[in-house]
Amino acid sequence: QVQLVESGGGLVQAGGSLRLSCAASGRTFSRYAMGWFRQAPGKEREFVGGINWNGGSIYYSDSVKGRFTISRDNAKNTVYLQMNSLKPEDTAVYYCAAGYLVVADKSKYYFWGQGTQVTVSS
Repeated sequence: QVQLVESGGGLVQAGGSLRLSCAASGRTFSRYAMGWFRQAPGKEREFVGGINWNGGSIYYSDSVKGRFTISRDNAKNTVYLQMNSLKPEDTAVYYCAAGYLVVADKSKYYFWGQGTQVTVSS
């Protein structure tokens, strides 16, 4: 199995930037597709973006496209979510997840981190 730990969340003003990291345990990280999801209070967990095993295919939700960037460094067992031009509506707990395909369906991911809080103030 894979253990995932997110970090890098915090409080930032609108228009600012944060970079989230997702560190994975073990030596099989490079075999997994990775997704980023977020969940705001009272809302369903939603897909932010995903990246396949070699970084050749990257997908974003329309709400973050052009502002967020996903990357991975398999040598470091780490996936990143660079968030720029943050908006108050980006406020949520952000989760990374591992699966076998990069898809938007959260049920297709088998391993999840505990999440990290991102709060964007006006």
